[in-house]
Amino acid sequence: MPELIAKTALEGRAALTLATTTLAEADPGPVTSVALFPGQGKAAAKALKPLGLTFPAPNRLVEKDGLRLVWTGREQAFLIGGPAPDLAGIAAVTDQSGGWATLRLTGPAGAEALARLVPLDLSEATFPVGHAARAPLGHMQAVLMRPAAEVIEVMVFRSMARTAWHEVEVALRALAARAALT
Repeated sequence: MPELIAKTALEGRAALTLATTTLAEADPGPVTSVALFPGQGKAAAKALKPLGLTFPAPNRLVEKDGLRLVWTGREQAFLIGGPAPDLAGIAAVTDQSGGWATLRLTGPAGAEALARLVPLDLSEATFPVGHAARAPLGHMQAVLMRPAAEVIEVMVFRSMARTAWHEVEVALRALAARAALT
């Protein structure tokens, strides 16, 4: 009988540092989609209060004690890092953990590298800590988050993880090559 071994989408891919920025796979923990039922905003706020979280405003994320709630669309968010509270009758809750991969860019060139791939200004002045957005990364759908200064996390569908890595790596290599010329 075969043994099934859980592997991440980027298993075996070592962190890469180029242009003073590190690209690495991140393990966010459990990822749960929370889609509020119509008119359930107040009930959701009450259910999230014990976790110290509020439902995020559009293009924002909220964090508390290792849990993160990230806006992903109208009345929708991803709860990342732990189990969802009981939201029966308040929201449709689905486990998305196996369907997403997360890339983490740490360093000053992260936003500049992503500027080649994402149609958003991800500079810290425009996309500061606590911001999130859904946008295409090249031809792939992505959830972008800035959880800390000089850190951008990019969630893509698991099936696109290696392609996303490649695209970001190429952008970082181009920045590193340009820096080497100056």
